[in-house]
Amino acid sequence: MASVVVALPPAPFWKNQDAYEIAFGTTWRIALASMFAYFCGEFTNSYVLAKMKILTAGRWLWTRTIGSTIVGEAVDSALFYPLAFYNSGLMPNEVLPAIMLAQFVGKVAVEVIFTPVTYKVVGFLKRAENEDYYDRNTDFSPFRLKV
Repeated sequence: MASVVVALPPAPFWKNQDAYEIAFGTTWRIALASMFAYFCGEFTNSYVLAKMKILTAGRWLWTRTIGSTIVGEAVDSALFYPLAFYNSGLMPNEVLPAIMLAQFVGKVAVEVIFTPVTYKVVGFLKRAENEDYYDRNTDFSPFRLKV
């Protein structure tokens, strides 16, 4: 919708079309990059988390949550920022690596800080559901549906 609104001719009294185009002209690109990067990053995070649980025999939850976040957020950052902003005119291309790194470090830091909360929630859910599932035979393909 933002692209349609930007493409329409402005009203004769509207003097801010340039600013409007800067703010909303690349919304489609940012939204698509965000969805794609999120899907890939979260899939990677889930896959690594599940495989690490098998490798650690269910021990060391902190290594699994932080390790999978590191991999998942690296994928997310490496995809989102270049797809959303490279040659977009919104920011210089040379600042993208610094922004990607800052965002990556921030998200991993949040995971580290919330690790004690994760321990409490996981412990509560395991007791409440009487379940501790291992993805040994899980088909991780996001493109295959089994009916």
